[in-house]
Amino acid sequence: MRWNRTGSKVGGRSRAGALRRIADAGTTIRGRILVAFLTMSLITGTLGIYAIQGLQEAGELVNRTYDECLMSINYARAAAADFANMRSAFARRMVTRDPAAAAKLDAAINELASTLTEDLGIAVERSQSDRVVRSAKAVQEGVELWETMRHGLDGSTAKIAAWDALDRQAGIVDGQIELLVNYTAGDGFVFRQTARKVVAQEVRFNLIAMAVALILSGFVAYLLNRRITGPLAAASSVAARIAAGRLDDAVPTGGRDELGALLRAMATMRDNIQAMMEREVSQRRSAETLLADALQSSREGVVVVDAHGRIALANAQALQFFIGLRSAVEIGSSVTALANGHADAPAALVDCARTLSRDGEVQLADGRWLRVSRSATQEGGFVAVCSDISVLKEQEAGLTQTNLRLDAALDNMSQGLCLYDADHRLMVVNRRYGEIYNLPPGSVVPGMSVVSVLERSLGAGHHPGSGRVDLVREAEAIFAAGPDRTYFQELANGRVVAIEQRTTADGGFVATFDDVTDRRKAEARIAFLAHHDALTGLPNRILFSEQVDAAIAQAGRSSGFAVFCLDLDDFRPVNDTLGHVVGDELLKAAANRIEACIREIDTCARLGSDEFAILQRGIDTAEDAAVLARRLVEVLGAPYVLSSHTVTLGVTLGITLAPHDGTSCEKLLKNADVALARSKVDARGSFRFFEPEMDARLQARRLFEVDLREAVANEDFEVHYQPIYCLNAERICGFEALLRWNHPVRGRVSPVEFIPVAEELGLIVPLGEWVLRRACEEATRWPDGLKVAVNVSAVQFTSASLVTAVRDALQATNLAGHRLELEITESVLVANPGATTAILHNLKMLGARVSMDDFGTGYSSLSYLRSFPFDKIKIDQSFVRDLCAEDGTEFIVRAVIGLGASLRMTTTAEGVETEAQLAKLRAEGCDEVQGYLFSRPVPAAELPDLIAHWNGAKRAIA
Repeated sequence: MRWNRTGSKVGGRSRAGALRRIADAGTTIRGRILVAFLTMSLITGTLGIYAIQGLQEAGELVNRTYDECLMSINYARAAAADFANMRSAFARRMVTRDPAAAAKLDAAINELASTLTEDLGIAVERSQSDRVVRSAKAVQEGVELWETMRHGLDGSTAKIAAWDALDRQAGIVDGQIELLVNYTAGDGFVFRQTARKVVAQEVRFNLIAMAVALILSGFVAYLLNRRITGPLAAASSVAARIAAGRLDDAVPTGGRDELGALLRAMATMRDNIQAMMEREVSQRRSAETLLADALQSSREGVVVVDAHGRIALANAQALQFFIGLRSAVEIGSSVTALANGHADAPAALVDCARTLSRDGEVQLADGRWLRVSRSATQEGGFVAVCSDISVLKEQEAGLTQTNLRLDAALDNMSQGLCLYDADHRLMVVNRRYGEIYNLPPGSVVPGMSVVSVLERSLGAGHHPGSGRVDLVREAEAIFAAGPDRTYFQELANGRVVAIEQRTTADGGFVATFDDVTDRRKAEARIAFLAHHDALTGLPNRILFSEQVDAAIAQAGRSSGFAVFCLDLDDFRPVNDTLGHVVGDELLKAAANRIEACIREIDTCARLGSDEFAILQRGIDTAEDAAVLARRLVEVLGAPYVLSSHTVTLGVTLGITLAPHDGTSCEKLLKNADVALARSKVDARGSFRFFEPEMDARLQARRLFEVDLREAVANEDFEVHYQPIYCLNAERICGFEALLRWNHPVRGRVSPVEFIPVAEELGLIVPLGEWVLRRACEEATRWPDGLKVAVNVSAVQFTSASLVTAVRDALQATNLAGHRLELEITESVLVANPGATTAILHNLKMLGARVSMDDFGTGYSSLSYLRSFPFDKIKIDQSFVRDLCAEDGTEFIVRAVIGLGASLRMTTTAEGVETEAQLAKLRAEGCDEVQGYLFSRPVPAAELPDLIAHWNGAKRAIA
């Protein structure tokens, strides 16, 4: 920045000018087009970025579905197989008489129990919802109870009732495992639905954004039309009026852009034309003078020679061209005498005479080039017109250099090129053409006909089995294909040449030849991968769907077909323990075995990690499919000898028959997958045909979900209360609020049925808050000493609104905080200990009490009691039920009661039903009890009588 003497910035003026130029750019046509282009680019870029983000979100949901949910499903199914094997081993153990065999079977049962625990743990770890955690916990508890009952049996003296109880418990465990599998499968369905919603939202947004972009494009086009087309029409009208000779019409004033400059230029041009017309009159008066002036001022040199050969006239330009010509004109020198080398004539004048004696191009001594053109006169002389063509000669030299560069470019093109004239004679051919067709240099040269060029290619052996006529017909087909079509020619050596042909303005045509062999191979590979699995080479889901659709279309004209879904049993452990390299090798080996089992008319596809599908065509009965299924089980179950390991695994199949089980690929695959899931539950390494009852269970579940949503929306629930009895005070000290659902059609629905579904559907949070408000409202009508206990689900506890819901319920009902007791299970503590501690402390700050429900049935880590601020421990009814049995339960209850007393926590025993159980608990020092011995859960209207019965005289309840 420079400063002048007055202290002002000199550079400021330059910046101001730059700013004005930037502002003026918006008023020019180029500036407006640039702004329009930038606007449309911004809109397009914004749409592209948002679309990429939506696809990434949908991809993440899909990855979570396949990476987490499918693994959880597999391990849940593995747990089912482990329990089935435990039952089978136990049955053999009870009938064997060989002590060694019995000991071996006992060890096998213990090992299977350990494997089942590990499978459940992995299923929980990979699960996507808390309901799977609770379901896995219920399975583990059921198996442990079955184990306890099994140990209590004696093979020789066991009663039939004990066996029946054991079988019933096994059935319960089977149901729990099946529920666990359904939950894990439901997680995958939920994430798939979420992905679909995300995709639908993205599609809607992109459609709206596209519409907005089209509107903006139309608006930009309107602005460009208004700012450019209107002024352009005005300029065209002015030009038409000027061309018609209407020079008096007014010319409109334009803007600051190029069109405005054009209008101003037209006004100037009109004024100039008017001035020229006025000058034309005066110029005609002095035509002769002007002609003489024109001759003298001409850029062409003019020399007049009379009939006697004397130089009579030369204009100024000719005098400049030839030195000494002026004196020759003055004395009337003879051109012939000068050309013959007159002794007194200078050399320059001799050259001038020789130049004027003939037509043609002559280079002067100073390097300039002249073109001489002679015309005879009527008197017998001639007029020589000399033109300076030095610039033209320079242009010809430049054109020659350009042609040389063009030849170099043609010879270095990646495509071959042949240019033909209107007679189909070769004009230009480059080196690449000969390389593509492997022709020797000089075999194809300009001047050859099209047929001759084709004969050179035929002679090189590129077209075996074709003759001259065939090549001519092929060339005519290429020409008839049109300028926008590409013809692909396959040579004998396997190369593929893309040929394009276009006509030229002179009636000829130009043909380009491109070797696209590598590109065609790459395109073929891409097309193959789009419909096949990259690892095994089998068809993928897209191609398999197309094959099934084709089979459906032909089902009415031929026999039916079957669709198989296959899962490799125990593939996941192999993949996790031995690595993905071994897993990939195992998948390829399994794919080869599947292909070996099916016919050529059948189709095998890989749908997922270890999931395959088979389309078996041309079957008449289900037995035809069963034969193939048994062969697959046998072949795929044989050991796999891999490069570094020997692996054994099985296969489980689900089969659907078309068209009985479905008339669409999606329906058939869905039903086959349902049958596969059922087969895994029944027995791995087997197969099952689809049965409508399998799908009926899914439909029934959907109806149950609809009823539950409606019930939550309408608050069609009831809260019952079970008394909590204090052994020290010998009176009721509170009630536990229990949720009940009386469906108008289903009748009484157990909480065991609808609570997990509510958690899965995300309804447990509003439902739990409703129970909390209703219980607090009801507790305000009880005597002051009575408290109310409300169960908090694990899903509700992890909700950020739990503390707020408790605070709002206490404030709305004006219930004292110490009268509210919140019961949670140990599963809440495992999920997120840090967040759980913070929530528990916030609840304690509200005055509420916190109880650990079902202590001893879950993880039962003693560190929980030390780390979390609990006020009460609740002993699960499973311990109280067996309290009087001599199986060690009494010692567990005694330990829990002693632990609670040491930690200054109240101990409550659930499920007290007999006087003997009550006596045991009283003797062990238990603080509180509840169960059917005192009362079943009853509606709020029956509480006054219940309080009066157990707490003495009936009290008034406000």
